[in-house]
Amino acid sequence: MAIEQKHFHTLISCTQLSEALTAHDHASTNLRILDCRFDLTDTEAGRRAYTRSHIPGATYAHLDEDMSGPILPGITGRHPLPDPHDFARTLARLGISNNSQVALYDASGGSMASRMWWMLRWVGHQSVSVLDGGWDAWTAAGLPTRNGDETVQPGSYDATPRPELVVDAAEMLAKTASGGALVIDARAADRFRGENETHDPIGGHIPGASNLPQAGNLRHGLFLEQAELAARFSQLMGNRPPSEVIFYCGSGVSACHNILALEHAGLGEARLYPGSWSDWITDPARPIAQG
Repeated sequence: MAIEQKHFHTLISCTQLSEALTAHDHASTNLRILDCRFDLTDTEAGRRAYTRSHIPGATYAHLDEDMSGPILPGITGRHPLPDPHDFARTLARLGISNNSQVALYDASGGSMASRMWWMLRWVGHQSVSVLDGGWDAWTAAGLPTRNGDETVQPGSYDATPRPELVVDAAEMLAKTASGGALVIDARAADRFRGENETHDPIGGHIPGASNLPQAGNLRHGLFLEQAELAARFSQLMGNRPPSEVIFYCGSGVSACHNILALEHAGLGEARLYPGSWSDWITDPARPIAQG
């Protein structure tokens, strides 16, 4: 069985990934699996969990080390994007090449895996998908796991950066002031209002933003059906094209969940403010809203 790469560009089911793994064991394929488990409050928890047990063949990708660039206090947010060519070298170290079919998973509803999904799209990679239901669904289905670390053959990756997917703070300020884009905050409603903020020193949201928590893309840990996702986003988008929709969150991670869901719904490719709220508040001149 050959892997049809075109089938897996947003989500992949446990059954599909299991079949692809079987094909990988018996044929020459380009399947690469990344374990993206991560806990913001215990940054080594994901790596420990990976060593204890992971999907066979998976390598571990760390949010801070592999999916973020250097933090510059007072200048960047908590998870700034790396240089795209540095990221390409990271992908190669993780065994990924330009012709790889990549499958990603985590244990947090896809929020960490979707960041890696978006970053791969950002450097020009289309054959990348997130495991629907993640680690919990895989283990609940009784599918194979193994412990320890994996050794993978390094890949070869040439990035083709897509700057049109990225919005910086200056453009955010201009877009929100002019109403030239629909800006959507993916955080929970209380953090959007400026309440119960535990990650950033200032609570609130970018003035003019709407709130669509990424958790609403899921039911029982799985993504909603495509029609349900389409209805969820269309209520806010109206007739706006996806290129006029900008997502953000606390640090550019969970916002990618909304971008993945939007694309899986068939509504197209939106844009990301990677610095997000943690970047926005580094400049006291930028306006904030609460409530």
